[in-house]
Amino acid sequence: MHTRLLPLLLAAPLAAQSPTVPFTPGMVVTSSVRIIPGTYRAPAGDSGILTIRGSDITVDMRGVELVGNEQRDRPDRFTGVAVRIDGGSNITVRGATIRGYRIGLIARGVRSLRLLDNDLSYNWKTRLMSGIEKESLVDWMSYHHNEKDEWLKHAAAIYLVDVHGGELKGNRVRQGQNALLMTRTDSVLIWNNDFSFNSGLGIGMYRASYNTLVHNRIDWNVRGYSHGFYNRGQDSAGLLMYEQSCHNVVAHNSVTHSGDGLFLWAGQSTMDSGKGGANDNLFYANDFSHAPTNGIETTFSRNVFAGNRVEENWHGVWGGYSYETVYIGNDFRNNVEAIAIEHGQDNRIIGNTFRGDTTAIRLWWNRVEPSDWGYPKHRDTRSRDVVILGNTFAGNRLALRIDNTQRVRVDGNAFVGVDSLTRLSGDTAGWTMTPNQQAAMPVAIPARYRVAKRKGGTDAMIPAGAMRGRKTIIVDEWGPYDWRSPKLWPVGRSDASPQRLRVLGPAGTWRVVAERNVGSVSARAGRVGDTLTVTPSAEHDGDWSVELEYRGGAVTTPFGEWIAAGQPVRFTWHHWVPAISWHLVHVAWDSTTTPRSDPAAITRALGGTPVASSDTSMLDLTWYRPPDKRVPQANVLTGATADVALPEGRYTLRTIADDAVRVYIDDRLVLDDWEPGESRVREVAFTSTGRQKFRVEHLQLDGWYELRLDIVPER
Repeated sequence: MHTRLLPLLLAAPLAAQSPTVPFTPGMVVTSSVRIIPGTYRAPAGDSGILTIRGSDITVDMRGVELVGNEQRDRPDRFTGVAVRIDGGSNITVRGATIRGYRIGLIARGVRSLRLLDNDLSYNWKTRLMSGIEKESLVDWMSYHHNEKDEWLKHAAAIYLVDVHGGELKGNRVRQGQNALLMTRTDSVLIWNNDFSFNSGLGIGMYRASYNTLVHNRIDWNVRGYSHGFYNRGQDSAGLLMYEQSCHNVVAHNSVTHSGDGLFLWAGQSTMDSGKGGANDNLFYANDFSHAPTNGIETTFSRNVFAGNRVEENWHGVWGGYSYETVYIGNDFRNNVEAIAIEHGQDNRIIGNTFRGDTTAIRLWWNRVEPSDWGYPKHRDTRSRDVVILGNTFAGNRLALRIDNTQRVRVDGNAFVGVDSLTRLSGDTAGWTMTPNQQAAMPVAIPARYRVAKRKGGTDAMIPAGAMRGRKTIIVDEWGPYDWRSPKLWPVGRSDASPQRLRVLGPAGTWRVVAERNVGSVSARAGRVGDTLTVTPSAEHDGDWSVELEYRGGAVTTPFGEWIAAGQPVRFTWHHWVPAISWHLVHVAWDSTTTPRSDPAAITRALGGTPVASSDTSMLDLTWYRPPDKRVPQANVLTGATADVALPEGRYTLRTIADDAVRVYIDDRLVLDDWEPGESRVREVAFTSTGRQKFRVEHLQLDGWYELRLDIVPER
């Protein structure tokens, strides 16, 4: 008998013989066990409530639910680690349900780790501050560094470090922030998992190589998108591959409706030295569609993309500084730009179809590159030597836009119903193009670029006729809506009056059960999919609500509560915009005459002659370059004053500021966030006694500017 088969043959009998033990918080497992099924409420610290140490251990947790925090509707308050695996080899965790923690499972230094059929949904995620009409800078994430576990600040359901070999199969992570994060992890088979509807990343990889990702659903991992208003993504992604993540195989996955489908970046070491990259990865037969930003972002690296679907993205491919990359047999549809590559070299675009893209292929070179990048100091970064062969272009406005790119060869392509074939500018020396063909030159995907479907692999793709498209991306303060519960959402602007609201959710019926400060509604009952028009009463245009009751199929709330089919479920739309008239002044700041550490000096400076002033009903300012040219780019003080009349009661005062802010009510300091830094949220409770004088002071040093103040009633 082959010795490698022995562990597989023994696995089932050993699991059956494992002792059954009760769960106790803080337990340490050093040999195979089955934990007695049940729901265990176990708040955790960073050390973990269950630790696994040793080798050849199976922990059977089928029927076990670990709950870290019962306050389901505030996942931003979840803390602690549920399961910690410290070293060892041949470790299996099977069948656990883990929710209410900051980290669901963390494994370090394990050889041959198997995570099978676990559900780690509904763990930590931040509260998002971007609104329907405008994003907030505070929601942007950064994954550029993780040498010292910097990614842990973003939390994860599963966090793997220095794991070598193993399998992740049948796991489910929804409605968290990050599903699976991997650092210095290699040779792991990741298949048949569902990492969808998270507000950060489906899968994040850092120095993670030689892994195989197949048959996974990695959809709707998104933030920073509001249909018809903005498409920013805020560095969310279905699959993120950073910093020398090489030789991975990614095939037969659905990676749709995420900030980026794929976000691949060579890493800071490459940016500094010009060496290396996230290279030699193969992406085959995946769906990278419906991203607010890029279906595929692949930069400063060399890879292969074969047989993928890339539909309805801003950019199908953003390939800045990519080189020796092959795009073959892909299906591009209805992207703004299907393939956009700046400073690319020796790339091959072969045998693809481009249907309905505004611009099919755009290649260019920028004369000025960032001065703080080491990369262009070490490498030739011209845009050059591109082959465009055997592609079909159909229904594009512009097929080829080529700027300052040398030695482009265009041959054997078919152009059907294309408004303009080419637009060339700058230095395009060596350009060659053969006449249009009736049919594109046949190009087959070579066997070395094909990946067979795995036996037992799920069909991860969105079924034909099922819900898809960027219009299905709805992001609220807790991330992407998963369509499994009833919801009201505005048609167009959220401040319109009358307000049109879509009734979303599973199939079923609804009826109006309560309303406050509402003059009329267009209907009292109907079916999911309707649009309800609410007209607020004349004197309460900024403060009203309507509550509906749903009956229909089973419901799972955004926080994981299951409600049986036919049971009533109530859902509400609150509109609260207090009528406030803010007066703004902007004053140039001189730190030598007005020390930042002297509050009285800051107040006196704001009482001086402003460089600009204005009035606004919303204190919500964001810019990189001031829209008013009189306002300095850097070193500027902003003062905002208003007489605010609120109904008596308790409120939360919330600021979002970059760089620093203070708030006074009736000349009493109530919020002090004066240490300069990037955009962040600060909150304080206060009591309204009727009409009060608000005064806000803001300091901008340089870079991005953000000043926002919200007043939220306690409900």
